[in-house]
Amino acid sequence: MGQPHDELFAFEDEHPEGGVAVPARAAREWLVLVVDDDDDVHQATLFALDGVQVFGRSIRFLHAYNGAQARELLLQTPDLALVLLDVVMETESAGLELVDFIRNQAGLKATRIVLRTGQPGYAPEHETILRYDINDYKTKSELTRHKLLTTLTTAIRSYEQICAIEANRRGLELIVRSSADFMEETGLHTFAQGVITQLAGLLGTAPEGLVCAQAERGGLVYKVLAAAGQFAHLIDQPLDTLPQAEVRQMLLQALQGHENVSSAAGVALYVGYRNGNDMAVFIDTQDAPTDTDRSLLDVFCVNIGNLLRNRNLMQRLHEFAFYDQLVGLPNRASFVESLDRRIAQGALGQALALVDIDDFSATNDVMGHRFGDLLLNAVARRLRDSLPPQTVIARIGSDTYGVLGPQEDIHPEALMACARLPVQIEGIAHKLSFTCGYVALQADASSGADLLKDASIALKRAKKDHKGHYVIFSAHLGAEARARAYMLSELRAAFDAERLYLVYQPQLDLETQELIGLEALLRWRTEDGRFVPPDQFIPVAERSGLMAPLGQWVLGSACRMMRDLLDMGLAPRRMAVNVSVVQLQDQAFADHVGEVLAQTRLQGGHLELEITESVAVLPTAYLETTLAGLRASGVSIAIDDFGTGYSSLSYLERLPLDRIKIDRTFVRQITEPRGPRIAEMVTQLGRKLGLRVLAEGIEDAEVWIALRSMGCHEGQGYHIAQPMDRDSLLKWLRLRASGATSPLSAH
Repeated sequence: MGQPHDELFAFEDEHPEGGVAVPARAAREWLVLVVDDDDDVHQATLFALDGVQVFGRSIRFLHAYNGAQARELLLQTPDLALVLLDVVMETESAGLELVDFIRNQAGLKATRIVLRTGQPGYAPEHETILRYDINDYKTKSELTRHKLLTTLTTAIRSYEQICAIEANRRGLELIVRSSADFMEETGLHTFAQGVITQLAGLLGTAPEGLVCAQAERGGLVYKVLAAAGQFAHLIDQPLDTLPQAEVRQMLLQALQGHENVSSAAGVALYVGYRNGNDMAVFIDTQDAPTDTDRSLLDVFCVNIGNLLRNRNLMQRLHEFAFYDQLVGLPNRASFVESLDRRIAQGALGQALALVDIDDFSATNDVMGHRFGDLLLNAVARRLRDSLPPQTVIARIGSDTYGVLGPQEDIHPEALMACARLPVQIEGIAHKLSFTCGYVALQADASSGADLLKDASIALKRAKKDHKGHYVIFSAHLGAEARARAYMLSELRAAFDAERLYLVYQPQLDLETQELIGLEALLRWRTEDGRFVPPDQFIPVAERSGLMAPLGQWVLGSACRMMRDLLDMGLAPRRMAVNVSVVQLQDQAFADHVGEVLAQTRLQGGHLELEITESVAVLPTAYLETTLAGLRASGVSIAIDDFGTGYSSLSYLERLPLDRIKIDRTFVRQITEPRGPRIAEMVTQLGRKLGLRVLAEGIEDAEVWIALRSMGCHEGQGYHIAQPMDRDSLLKWLRLRASGATSPLSAH
């Protein structure tokens, strides 16, 4: 039998130099299993193919003489390239049963199968050949040396192509999976270790490598970021300390040339990116990479280079997401995570504090934003320098810092002590003042977010009642806050469900008993019929942002009621409506009042707006301009609850007012010893300023007479009439107009 003209295989004894031209991968063999119960077939096959090489590899034959031996070898040899199988052995179906075992039990999908038989009548059906992916079927008499070699070459070529396709699939799958893994890694060392692990998996070898990165942009100093196997002791060491000169040179060549380098020692792959963090990895491989390996490695390197770029971007995004860029401290999100970790580790003995810089907004406005930024940095430094190193410090608000640590380190006195000395800002000694909310962590602490809420509750109470000091959170404070939150939720629902309504209380001239006005008062009846006092829900509405729409609704409803009374001929001179500071802060408030008056066809004189002394918090010039504009349209202005607030007399004198209302607290004191003094003082003050004076809370005739004798002009209270809803008010007005009831009837 002559040798076929095929350069893909050669015979050792026919090589011109007496040897074989073995390519780089000649050390690897093709495994071929011969299954036949005839020993002559085994010997003939060995004789025909002895010394043959196919695609640069020699062939190693395995032999089985029955089905049991074949099954054992099949289970032990996962990289079997070809099975030369006798169709008929112990039984007529033994060969095809073994084919089914190869594919379905041994799971050898890539292994090629060539059937041989000495009896042509036992040829398998075409459907069977397709179902079991059988390469060929030959009678033993057909398999001359030339045809056997051709059949063998064709089958091995098919096996190699299938293996290459599967290797590509697995490699690409690994690359995709590694991309997801790397995106989760934020630490550069962890990322580098992952590169070694994934690359070793791609090449099917043990992780035996190291990764280097450029220490400084533009420099030539490299450091080992991750290492495995024989290189493990080199982590964090300069690359120059690597004893293997060839490996060191390969890594430097890859890093400096931005290219992959291979040699008998292994492969050095460049996985960095230009103008960024250069990185290269060395892997000790047993064999030179195949073309398939090289293609996959190219894809892997490009992909990891992009991931390295993305990792750096993710690192920056992580810093922006969890660190405050102005003061270089963790932010609120990071602080909550720290709280959660402390809770998981055991919260006992730990404490949380919120430190607020007093009057920071005013300082920022007066000194400028640059000074404000420097002040924030100075406070951050002061806290870092004054508190133990293990203390967690974060900026969680514009001028608020969170502090977390052992109770003995961050007790309230220690925090307040941080503000005793002024801070130096551009040569200016700026005096500090802190207000703090403090929480001692309990064993049953639920979450960091909840603890932060508790500290915020304590801080808000401190800023309200103890500015410049601290408040320690308690269950009582928490219950109050939850009650306010629940009330706000119910109030919003009541507003939407129209369970809020107005009542009207008459105002009389104390001298003539003439009806001069009505005060519109807001009331809230809950769904279960319970009444909520205004002094409980109005402050909640003012703090929540609900007061503006609520105030607009009250104004519109009261003006519509006044229009109805005018149309019925029952209207007094004016309708008094309370106005919140929140409403007055809106620069469009005066325009809104004008729109409501126009919509209800009222004159300005039909409306009186009642403000409280709390308007003192507004800029004086703005308030004067707003009130003066309203008075110019005929609207009268009254100051309500006079004497209970904190406005000065000079401030009062500057406001364009028409009326002062004496608070019911002072009116009730009139019958007590030395009780009338404040009411008398307010009455005299009003008369001196040329203002009308109205007393609230007149509940009996004795108080009426006392107020009238001291010169008070007007009054309202239960002695005159209680607040009434629309129907009750209409009945009261009609009875009064008919003279059927006393003007001073309370009902």
